[in-house]
Amino acid sequence: MQLASVAPSSASSLSKQVLQRKRFKILGEHESNSNFHKEDKVKLLRFLAPPFVAAVIALSPISNPPVSVGQTLDVQKGATLFRRACIGCHDAGGNIIQPGATLFLKDLQRNGVDTEEEIYRVTYYGKGRMPGFGENCTPRGQCTFGARLQEDEIKLLAQFVKSQADQGWPKIETQGD
Repeated sequence: MQLASVAPSSASSLSKQVLQRKRFKILGEHESNSNFHKEDKVKLLRFLAPPFVAAVIALSPISNPPVSVGQTLDVQKGATLFRRACIGCHDAGGNIIQPGATLFLKDLQRNGVDTEEEIYRVTYYGKGRMPGFGENCTPRGQCTFGARLQEDEIKLLAQFVKSQADQGWPKIETQGD
């Protein structure tokens, strides 16, 4: 009878060890006793190293260079200028005056205005129903009757419009106007 009672307890002790081992393998827990062998540490390191290295590389500044403060400010200035001078006709990249002349990339490409230089030229001198906003815009009837923009402001606008068009016109939050 004693023999029968010893066998279940040693079997339960063995099953506890097996369960602890499985728990370690599943959860990666450190056993408090000395059963945590060097081999297990190596296996754990080999198991965790590839995802850890991948995460470090993915989050590294080399892979994703941080946006500079200057670039962020230029985007904000471009968004502010756009809201001030363009949004009346081109809300969210559309065009309420001439539906085929939106600021979406497919329309810009179809109309031959898909580079920053061309966007700058059209913004400065105007084209069709769009008035020009440049300080030296001519002929007078093609230019806006409102406030004119300086060359650097039109460059920022062209960069902003091209960037937005390339991204499908995501919403940009501006910080105060």
